[in-house]
Amino acid sequence: MIETLLNDTGFWVLLSFALFVGLAFKAGKAALFAKLDGRIAQIRTDIETAETLRVEAQELLAQYQRKQRDAQNEAEAIIANSRNHATEIRKTAEAELNEMIDRKEKQLADRLKRMEDSAKAEIRAYASELAVKATAEIIANRLDDAGNAKLIDQAIRTLPSNMN
Repeated sequence: MIETLLNDTGFWVLLSFALFVGLAFKAGKAALFAKLDGRIAQIRTDIETAETLRVEAQELLAQYQRKQRDAQNEAEAIIANSRNHATEIRKTAEAELNEMIDRKEKQLADRLKRMEDSAKAEIRAYASELAVKATAEIIANRLDDAGNAKLIDQAIRTLPSNMN
């Protein structure tokens, strides 16, 4: 059986192939392992870089989320402040309007009072004037020359006492 194996070409091809693979492995083993180690190192570096980038991305995301929350809070504060300011302006305007209305009502009431007083004074003056005219007319109609002379004498007598 050994003899058949020695004469078989398939055996020799297998033996030469195994020898070739063994020698090639022995010769290229260092280069192959160096290449694999380099590739492993490159993959580790890529993984570390990816991890670093992931951490930085998470930090940036958290930072932008904080900025967004801060901007949202600031916007809400501005809106609240604006509403408060608008309320204050409305209250001030209402107070000024009420004050102006009260002032105008007082001015109108004073004006009406003055007009009423003026009308009363005119009516009194007119009534006095009518009374004087009526009295003068009544005296003129009822007084005769003798009564007139009597009144003149009486006025002359009382004149010195009325002058002091």
